[in-house]
Amino acid sequence: MDAAEFRKRGKEMVDYVADYLEKIEKRQVFPDVEPGYLRPLVADCAPQDPESFEEVFKDIERIIMPGVTHWHSPYFFAYFPAASSFPALLADMLCGGIGCVGFSWAASPACTELETIMLDWLGKMINLPEEFLAGKDGQGGGVIQGSASEATLIALLAARTKTIRQMQSERPELTEAEIMGRLVAYASDQAHSSVERAALIGAVKIKNVPSDDTFTVCGSALKKVLDEDKAAGLIPFFFCATLGTTSCCSFDKLLELGPICNKENIWMHIDAAYAGSAFICPEFRHLLNGVEFADSFNFNPHKWLLVNFDCSAMWVKKRTDLIGAFKLEPLYLQHHHQESGLVTDYRHWQIPLGRRFRSLKLWFVLRMYGVKGLQEHIRKHIRLSHQFEHLVLQDERFEICAEVVLGLVCFRLKGSNELNEALLKSINDAKKIHLVPCHLREKFVLRFAICSRTVESTHVKFAWKHISQLATDLLKTWEQNHHQQ
Repeated sequence: MDAAEFRKRGKEMVDYVADYLEKIEKRQVFPDVEPGYLRPLVADCAPQDPESFEEVFKDIERIIMPGVTHWHSPYFFAYFPAASSFPALLADMLCGGIGCVGFSWAASPACTELETIMLDWLGKMINLPEEFLAGKDGQGGGVIQGSASEATLIALLAARTKTIRQMQSERPELTEAEIMGRLVAYASDQAHSSVERAALIGAVKIKNVPSDDTFTVCGSALKKVLDEDKAAGLIPFFFCATLGTTSCCSFDKLLELGPICNKENIWMHIDAAYAGSAFICPEFRHLLNGVEFADSFNFNPHKWLLVNFDCSAMWVKKRTDLIGAFKLEPLYLQHHHQESGLVTDYRHWQIPLGRRFRSLKLWFVLRMYGVKGLQEHIRKHIRLSHQFEHLVLQDERFEICAEVVLGLVCFRLKGSNELNEALLKSINDAKKIHLVPCHLREKFVLRFAICSRTVESTHVKFAWKHISQLATDLLKTWEQNHHQQ
């Protein structure tokens, strides 16, 4: 394919993507395929001779689309949103076109500098304390990670290195292995599984701090666990607080937890993967109060801020904590500007060496929507979740299982877990809308997340009518079976 054909095919692909997104609600939200569907549809091995673009293009609908779950359908209410917008898609094209691998400033100065500035823009939008911003001569700063899981892992590894060095300077007789064996990380029993995974990769113990009846961790619960562990000779070093848990969007009490972590010299990382985007709205910013106690903070613009995956924003108060943990300087990566103080080499802030020019997506979206446009997007989703909550509350067969704060509603039929499992199965078997469940304590709960950029009140009403009808049908058959037994 030469440049001339690329121009032609590129326009066709843009038309295809635009058509796909414009007409997405006509597609069944969840595919009909069975595992292994794809193998019989493609050749056993790569072709020896080149095929034409037409041949490849026509196979998109024949082979790929039948197996796609349409995350951007207005009937998709599962997981959390995956952000998407036309400005972000265009920026992704430019990112692919430039094709730099921006591991250091010298490897692509614009790639590094735009990222530093965009993370400052974003930090100011959510009113992050000054210490987290790079500014002209700040000690903190932001970086784009691939996911919130990576941000948690980076924070845990940096905290581990910092604690080991500190312990060794205080007690030189201790070996690194002895210290490692006593380190403990902590997170809520509602925290995302990626926190446990970070501890697994970091080879340290992790303990769950019990949450209260609103699925929130408070200061007294953390203090109790810390006191027990310190008495047993363990070394608490890291706590991951969650703002907007995956199961039910609950918020840990930062204003109680932060001072404890600071006093005990424990690194506090805040995972606000989904909820963080809402903090651009002044009326939701109070949910971030207490961030001033944290050492690192992360949220995903690729969930709810119209920036396509992957773009996970992470800030640290002291960038030397990250660089100190990960810095290695082989000669082939050194450059003569690296000690200038104005230069960030992001390879020291992340797991991989290579990185894409992801800040372009932020730059396009923040400029073309503006803060006001993004606030309206967030507010609309939250209005729709309260609309769904209201519909549920009007039906006495159902209950709401957790406070609706942002765009997630946790609900269920009053009754057994088996009944609710059957309801979810009938919803997802019908494939008109798509939902996923969670467990809240011993209850099996259905999650209804407002996801699509194009979702409207009509889609929410349709979803509720559909759920309500399936519940009516299900309850009839359950009662009949119950009577027969």
